[in-house]
Amino acid sequence: MTAALFIAQRLSAAVLAFAVAVHLATIIYAARAGMTAADVLARTHGNKAFLILYLVFVVAVAVHAPIGLRNVLREWTAWRGHSLNVAFALLLLALGLRAAVAVFVA
Repeated sequence: MTAALFIAQRLSAAVLAFAVAVHLATIIYAARAGMTAADVLARTHGNKAFLILYLVFVVAVAVHAPIGLRNVLREWTAWRGHSLNVAFALLLLALGLRAAVAVFVA
């Protein structure tokens, strides 16, 4: 199981590297263009490419972060077992998907 988690975290890190680069480039572009949050939302509303990018971003975070935080939680709490791996991942996935879809339909 540890080897599989290691591989999953490394693969999700590769996806995150791309997604974060696109996300930061978008922020820099918007800031330099003097765009407001409303301007950004107007451009991303209904944009399927951004929806797909951020859905992939959210899934990668939901895989990557819980694996890293798993060891911290195991050291600091008595929480053990499969639920430790799944609970935080599902929380991140649900919140992230909600945010991505909200931007798309805003």
